Amino acid sequence: MAKAAHKDWKYFVRTLSIVVGLVIIWRGIWHVLDVIENTFFGGEMLWTGIVGIVIGILLLYIPDHDLKEIEKL
Repeated sequence: MAKAAHKDWKYFVRTLSIVVGLVIIWRGIWHVLDVIENTFFGGEMLWTGIVGIVIGILLLYIPDHDLKEIEKL
């Protein structure tokens, strides 16, 4: 019984570290994109937001030629 609890704890710590790592990476990407937006586009959030949505949809569509990745939304 103690061994199973130990495996659960290791799994939890490993999963938590992956999640935290992904959040930190996303935070860094978000900040870099904010700097690019302010530097090159003067902080115009509407147009860069629309362009970002279009690019995101294209990135999801191009590999499989479908949008199944967003069906669950």
